[in-house]
Amino acid sequence: MPSMLEKINGDLKKAMQGKDELAVSVLRMLISAVRNKEISLRKGEKIELVDEQIIEVIKSEIKKRKDSVEAYSAGGRSDLAEKEKKEEGILASYLPPQMGDEELEKIIRETVASLGEVSQKDFGRIMGQVMGKTKGQADGNKVSEIVKKVLG
Repeated sequence: MPSMLEKINGDLKKAMQGKDELAVSVLRMLISAVRNKEISLRKGEKIELVDEQIIEVIKSEIKKRKDSVEAYSAGGRSDLAEKEKKEEGILASYLPPQMGDEELEKIIRETVASLGEVSQKDFGRIMGQVMGKTKGQADGNKVSEIVKKVLG
């Protein structure tokens, strides 16, 4: 199975052949963001990111798009907001399938039970453990929402 970066490069070639300007632009930006992350982690020797690290870069880029959509919508620029939504969709296609709410709640309840007596003060500790267990298959905002519900 090819690495995530190989898949992105392959999709970039297909987008270039298909003359899909938006996809070419987004994939080039994504490859650049991955390279920048590699450079920032480098301490002399060459570093290649593993798929989990690439997923974090993708999530970061998606968050930037969501923030831009909000800003453009607030500013009355629906044309630019729509473009950002399309870019977000292209980026999201590289994320692993997201967990359903029921499965996520089950993991959260198991985590809370394993910690014993918990209160609202343990929110950060619970979030850290749940995010570690879900490994990119759950959005942090969704996890936060369900943890708050479980903690009451």
